[in-house]
Amino acid sequence: MEPLFSYGTLQLDQVQRRQFGRLLDGTDDVLLGYVITEIQIRDPAVLDASGIETHLALIPGDGPPIPGKVFQLTPRELAAADVYESENYVRVWTPLASGSHAWVYLKA
Repeated sequence: MEPLFSYGTLQLDQVQRRQFGRLLDGTDDVLLGYVITEIQIRDPAVLDASGIETHLALIPGDGPPIPGKVFQLTPRELAAADVYESENYVRVWTPLASGSHAWVYLKA
């Protein structure tokens, strides 16, 4: 399984059902060393899944702790998350406040 830290729309039930075919069970964690910004989504499939035009995105910086959920995904589900995040994000392996590591999507 692949750990993925989500701080945004991947936590939404409708996005999880569409992208993974199931609801995910996540654990709380915190990400440090980033700042939240917003981006406008234009991909019709992403807009249809989330129903939201403005999504959160992370950039490196000295911001406040960012709470989120860590989901355990299969490699196939992680690939589906990559498709959902599309060209707007880049996936990186990063440490979390708990001491574990997870994949996180940053602003591309």
